[in-house]
Amino acid sequence: MDAYKIVLEYFEKLDEPVRAGKVAEDTGLDRKEVDKIMNQLKKEGKIVSPKRCFWEPSRG
Repeated sequence: MDAYKIVLEYFEKLDEPVRAGKVAEDTGLDRKEVDKIMNQLKKEGKIVSPKRCFWEPSRG
């Protein structure tokens, strides 16, 4: 499974906002790779930031 799908599925299972570092830690992926993927997900509207530095899946 590619890194994009790993991060996307991680966010789909979330029940609370998390920081990028936690995503990297929980998925075992490199932090820089996670940051790039999260930027892409943000542009696609799949994740949103309810408060500074925290991210969750878009519910809309």
